[in-house]
Amino acid sequence: MNIEKLLNELYSYSLHGIKLGLKNIEDICEAMGNPQKDYKTIHVAGTNGKGSTSTTIEQVLIEDGRKVGKYTSPHILKFNERISVNGIEISDEDIAYYYAYVKSVIKELRLTPTFFEVTTAMMFKYFSDKKVEYAVIEVGMGGRFDATNIIEGDICVITNVSLDHTDFLGKNIYEIACEKAGIIKKNSKVIVGSSDLEFLKGIEEKAKTYVNVIEKYKDSKYVLDFMKYKTVIELDSILYKFSLFGDYQYKNFLCAYEVLNELGIKPEVIQKGVEKVKWQCRFEIISTDKNVLILDGAHNEDGMKTLCDTLKVGFKKNEIVAIVSILKDKDSKKILEILENSVSKIIFTSLAENSRGQSALELFEKSNKIDKDYKEDINEAFNLAKIDNKKVILLCGSFYLLSKFKEEVLK
Repeated sequence: MNIEKLLNELYSYSLHGIKLGLKNIEDICEAMGNPQKDYKTIHVAGTNGKGSTSTTIEQVLIEDGRKVGKYTSPHILKFNERISVNGIEISDEDIAYYYAYVKSVIKELRLTPTFFEVTTAMMFKYFSDKKVEYAVIEVGMGGRFDATNIIEGDICVITNVSLDHTDFLGKNIYEIACEKAGIIKKNSKVIVGSSDLEFLKGIEEKAKTYVNVIEKYKDSKYVLDFMKYKTVIELDSILYKFSLFGDYQYKNFLCAYEVLNELGIKPEVIQKGVEKVKWQCRFEIISTDKNVLILDGAHNEDGMKTLCDTLKVGFKKNEIVAIVSILKDKDSKKILEILENSVSKIIFTSLAENSRGQSALELFEKSNKIDKDYKEDINEAFNLAKIDNKKVILLCGSFYLLSKFKEEVLK
């Protein structure tokens, strides 16, 4: 088996683009016997925080002795990250088996599905065969027409909404919230993590009742421990030392906590589980001899704002140099305006090999309010950042950038 050749074939389904609608995935799953109905599902949507919330739910359920599947995207280093059972990523052999199985179904049905539809079908069948009790399923994009949305989510979580993918989801918060609220089914327990009025208006289009964790737990408190890089949360007189770090992780914790509370998981189990959560490239701390290296996938305005809010708590602006690359379908100008207020210097680097990427020079020319430089080669960009001898080297702007950095610099 040549896994690289197989994955290249699987990735080629991306050429079919993004198709709004559920007909393909419904037909595929019907032909497979509707495996998505074989387990309880927790459906997680939102502009930011989906992965952190999903992974926290997963880890605590594992701590409680449950068998749990998790589906997330995008992957950082390898496809296997997208599909896991009890924290163990799907093997190359199983990728080959389930891809071949779904491919045969597609051929028989004469369909032209998207990459995400194929991988979602693989996941549904894999979880069924593995006999998971719970599947924590992250929405790919939006909600209403996302391929995952053929499930009847027992619990639906919508972490938040900000302006992203506006070409597909809507031009304002209300419209995007309506799209994300499309995951809500008749009998779903609904949990949200924002008090934005336009967001809540969209949620209320689909849900008569819901729990807003920001309101429910308004008396809870948290601090950021910059010594151990933990988010320490006090809720109902109990301390939770959450291993995911950042202001924004507090809200993700509350969303996950409410799901776990709804499932009857005891506080002491939640305490143990949240200390073990690992989720790469979300304020991921990699200490070096001379610098603190921080990797964060902030790739839209809201993500960059929450990242910078956290940075300001623990570091001074003149202590931080950032290495940045941003995809061309993102609002680079607005993202950079937020970042420029929190770091002393930006070094731009290239993602030009990605069809959605930009060169370092293109990005360099879009920024004019800060000390800046650019290096097309990511190794050269990192070496240039080290020369500045700042306390913090920050990499942000795209998960593709972080993947490239881990593969080419931290190899």
